Amino acid sequence: MSEYSFDFRRAGLDVLNIEQDAIAQLKAAIDDRFEAACQLMLNATGKVVVMGMGKSGHIGKKIAATLASTGTPAFFVHPGEASHGDLGMINQGDVVLAISNSGEAGEILTLLPVIKRLGIPLVCMTGNAQSSMGQLAKVNLNIHVPQEACPLALAPTSSTTATLVMGDALAMALMQARGFTANDFALSHPGGALGRKLLLRISDLMHQGARLPEVPETATVRDALLEVSEKGLGMTAIVDADQQLTGIFTDGDLRRLLDMRIDLHTTTIGSVMSKGPVTIEPELLAAEGLKLMEERKINGLLVAKDGQLLGALNMHDLLKAGVI
Repeated sequence: MSEYSFDFRRAGLDVLNIEQDAIAQLKAAIDDRFEAACQLMLNATGKVVVMGMGKSGHIGKKIAATLASTGTPAFFVHPGEASHGDLGMINQGDVVLAISNSGEAGEILTLLPVIKRLGIPLVCMTGNAQSSMGQLAKVNLNIHVPQEACPLALAPTSSTTATLVMGDALAMALMQARGFTANDFALSHPGGALGRKLLLRISDLMHQGARLPEVPETATVRDALLEVSEKGLGMTAIVDADQQLTGIFTDGDLRRLLDMRIDLHTTTIGSVMSKGPVTIEPELLAAEGLKLMEERKINGLLVAKDGQLLGALNMHDLLKAGVI
């Protein structure tokens, strides 16, 4: 047989079509039971404890992580480890979310009498509402699929996809019910690029004090050029005697002045500066500063509040901070 004789594309598309149908059928499971499951998790004073064996366990870990990062405290407990001591992690006030496509996972069924005795609500995801887990659950979410995408009907494929999608539906519904915001999300993701964009503020990055390029209006153009060169931001702010921002002088302004053939040693910067510079307030997000620079097609910003000069930053500062 030629190495190219097998139709890999057809096989891949068959999987996508089967799993797409499984997800479409899942819409019917977003019903009163789904709402009841969400309400139990929303009202829990403790955490959502997710359990699952095998592939269901792998999916369960992802569901627990998604819940935890979107405002619903959650963690995963391996059923096998739970029966050897880790069951002590589960306390009154928690809700258990147990996952098994067959609804007959022995490792989970072993734990259910103890969970029931502790009075902990049990939400199950099964593909069979009449299974042992389905019958014992306070709420059973139906994740039944017409067929697995595996041609041998052996490897969990459509069923694990359906489980993951149902987990996402729970997490996103709860996130909205809690009024969870982008800033809340950033607090649980401080190390990532998204966290930096949502947490870093202009005041965290701006140059200030001795690092802030500024000269008075009475300074000569030569003095302004020395300030631009020394502070390395490609610009300097121009201020009046009350430290009120009146203008800006940039590398681009210098090129304009060279064409005018002015005397750099006698001309005051106040007479040639660019008035009405683009500014941003210090409490705004660094990402908003980036957006403003991109919109105005500039490489630097002056930071001011009520006309008072407070700082400066440029595109390189945003790049170093990981905002770009």
